[in-house]
Amino acid sequence: MSEKTNVAPQTGGEKHLVRRLGLMSAIVLGVGTTVGSGIFSSVGEVAKTAGTPLFTILAFLIGGLIMIPQNLCYTELMTAYPEDGLFIVYFREAKWYFLSFFGGWSCFIATDPVGIAIMAIAVGNYLAYFTGWGGMTVKLVSVGLIIIFTLLHMIKMEAGAKWQNLITSVKIVPFILLVLVGLFNVNSANYSAPIVDGASTGAMALILAIAATTWSYDGMQTCGTMAGEIKNPGRNLPIALIGTVLLCTALYTGLSTAAVGLTDVSVLAGSDAPIATAFEGVFGAVSGKIAAVLAIVVVTGSLSSLIMFQARVQYKAATEGFWWKSWGKVHEQWKTPYVSMLWQSGVAIIFVFASSLSALLGYFTFICLIRNILTFCTWFKVRKNANYHPTWKMPVAPLMTVLAIVPTMILVVTTFIDSPVPSLIAAGVGIFSAIPFYYYFKKANADIIAEKAAERAALEASQS
Repeated sequence: MSEKTNVAPQTGGEKHLVRRLGLMSAIVLGVGTTVGSGIFSSVGEVAKTAGTPLFTILAFLIGGLIMIPQNLCYTELMTAYPEDGLFIVYFREAKWYFLSFFGGWSCFIATDPVGIAIMAIAVGNYLAYFTGWGGMTVKLVSVGLIIIFTLLHMIKMEAGAKWQNLITSVKIVPFILLVLVGLFNVNSANYSAPIVDGASTGAMALILAIAATTWSYDGMQTCGTMAGEIKNPGRNLPIALIGTVLLCTALYTGLSTAAVGLTDVSVLAGSDAPIATAFEGVFGAVSGKIAAVLAIVVVTGSLSSLIMFQARVQYKAATEGFWWKSWGKVHEQWKTPYVSMLWQSGVAIIFVFASSLSALLGYFTFICLIRNILTFCTWFKVRKNANYHPTWKMPVAPLMTVLAIVPTMILVVTTFIDSPVPSLIAAGVGIFSAIPFYYYFKKANADIIAEKAAERAALEASQS
């Protein structure tokens, strides 16, 4: 198959999806998802953990650099299997079928609808900063935002992609301006501020601070979820993934450098709104309003991005036979997985009215991190497959894969140390709830599973 064709690989199940997203859309998916609300609060947490201005800056710089091996690993896997679904595809190719199902299951019960609900509520709360809306009004506005973006990305995908390009550009420009304004107004004395009370010292402080930045960098691999809809994947996916990690690292390192230069690191560490606190000396009392406006733009972009790509995971699981069949339907006119999108947004709306539950489900992040580690481990297995022909290969591949795994393992350990009991409970619930559904789908959709297995066996035989 020609790499420039607009038809996705039929063996992957996307017989009705077409490649309509260009390079810019692929980059925007990664940047738009990664640069979210987290950076506006994580600077304070990283400063508290790091203890010093230098370690705070180094934490964001090194935190971004260690994401490079992860993105390189994803790049090779994506160009080998340029299909929608991300880890579902790689687990399938590794013959780890339960994990392939569990990938979609863990996303649906742990992160995807919950993430949409949390982002929508965040936008509503920031709008309430100006309007004074009450709690119910905020929830209704949040629901309205979910409905609007779902309809946009479901009915007008290309228009939705243009909107995503626009909103990401709009939020990146003021972000860059914040960095530049901050760097031109820093007080050099702040860079030699004393250690934050209670912080660790030495190498341990830096390691813990680097781990604390991981949340801010999460989401860079987003374009892989829609890899089956990106044009010329052999060229565009590597550029998008590598470009995303470099751009986000530069933005975050620049913002942290400005923040610790504008205010004492101890003040930054004790603030619930560290960026607003840091820029009060530049913008004065209006800094809170500026930060709120920027947050509205940033989080709206992230909300739109989540709705655009996340439903592709369950869609892919359905086409493989490990989900409800109807979720694998593609609308004849819109060319989007409309059933999966409607279900995901519908469940997200329920979570809007049960935000306490969404906070509880955040503990499922523990099992999602383990899933990410296993995803990188698939490289060691799939590279031996006859159908493994990536159009881009990472340098020093075994070392890069190990470097992709280790930082995620560190985050798993720190998450467990921080919340051991909830993490174990969430992991147990997630795994044990998945087992009966896995065997249910394995029996109910045996025909689809057998058909897909036969297709892949025939293709692998022809390439061996």
